[in-house]
Amino acid sequence: MRRLVIRPGAIGDVVVSLPALEFLRCEYLEVWTAARTVPLVRFADRVRAISSTGLDLLGVTDPPPHLIGDLGSFDSIVSWYGSNRPGFRDAVAGLPFEFLPALPAAGCPLHATDYYLYQVGAPPGQFPRIALPAAEANEDYAVIHPFSGSPRKNWPLEKFRAMAARLPMPVRWCAGQDDPPLPEAVFVPDLLDLARFLAGAALYIGNDSGITHLAAAVGTPTLAIFVASDPAVWAPRGPNVRVAQSLGPPQLP
Repeated sequence: MRRLVIRPGAIGDVVVSLPALEFLRCEYLEVWTAARTVPLVRFADRVRAISSTGLDLLGVTDPPPHLIGDLGSFDSIVSWYGSNRPGFRDAVAGLPFEFLPALPAAGCPLHATDYYLYQVGAPPGQFPRIALPAAEANEDYAVIHPFSGSPRKNWPLEKFRAMAARLPMPVRWCAGQDDPPLPEAVFVPDLLDLARFLAGAALYIGNDSGITHLAAAVGTPTLAIFVASDPAVWAPRGPNVRVAQSLGPPQLP
């Protein structure tokens, strides 16, 4: 059995679906995902960036001539990509595609990880885990990432600063490429390097963000602060995760 799994999405979306992707392992498993999340898929025989395959051109313009042949080499293609694109679905008609919704619908009673596990017929309750080389003992520092993909989900920065001042250890601030400027924050562009940085910390604190899911998946003790989204669906999962829910979103200008 040769299986292709196509999983686009932001960092957190990919992390919470990792148990479902791993459940789909077979004699040969290939995963196509966003370029940034390629390093996070550690269990496949091959991982490729969707942008390197030409898949995003299919149904829009002429894709690379080898693409249909590449897709045709698989016995099974499980795709969270293209389910809402009629042109794409027409272009792959006759290929062994199974399309799955990329996000839980509003009102979904399941945690996102269980939702993706249910889609592929796997048992619920699993934790996303990202395997890293054996690391030295955790260092005595905390990492705080005070941002997320949406300002609505951000706890006020001044509250993070007040929390940092009370911690009995040094704090290393972390920010992403698209986050607001924060002079004292480090930016680690490669997600595997960032995962190693987070895994070395004694504590991680952040909003509902992809980086928070990443910290939980590498086993770092994690405090996730939820402001606008539903932790019953989107809280990071792991044995060392705690969730705090704010009373409401901050007032935005």
